[in-house]
Amino acid sequence: MTRAWALPVLLVLSGSVVAAELVSGGNPGAAAALLPVFVILAGVHSPLMFPRPISTLEARRRSAADGRPVVFWRPGCRYCLRLRIRLGRRARQVHWVDIWRDPAGAAVVRAANDGDETVPTVVVAGRPHVNPDPAWVRAQLPPSP
Repeated sequence: MTRAWALPVLLVLSGSVVAAELVSGGNPGAAAALLPVFVILAGVHSPLMFPRPISTLEARRRSAADGRPVVFWRPGCRYCLRLRIRLGRRARQVHWVDIWRDPAGAAVVRAANDGDETVPTVVVAGRPHVNPDPAWVRAQLPPSP
């Protein structure tokens, strides 16, 4: 779990150091403008940006019951972030598995990608799709009510 928070914490600490340097250099306005940028970047790259991840076993069970895709992802992945943002509110309809929290999820991704942990890997009806177009993933979801 700490690995998932490493990048966000690093971004906040880096932003704090840069802001402190700007303040000590007599430029508090620039520091006040720059620090929120680092905090926003940390939030976007944190696990908070994604729906709560579940285990591979639970995701497979739920997917078998409702037919929705399973997305294997990891924090800090820009392609996962792109998928999450492009899915918008419909992202909550997908089953998300964080491969850094779930070793079984990492194994599924490695099996689908010749040993690489390439994410996002989306499993639909038992077939893995590596970094699919977000529009295609959206098309795999049931219609919105």
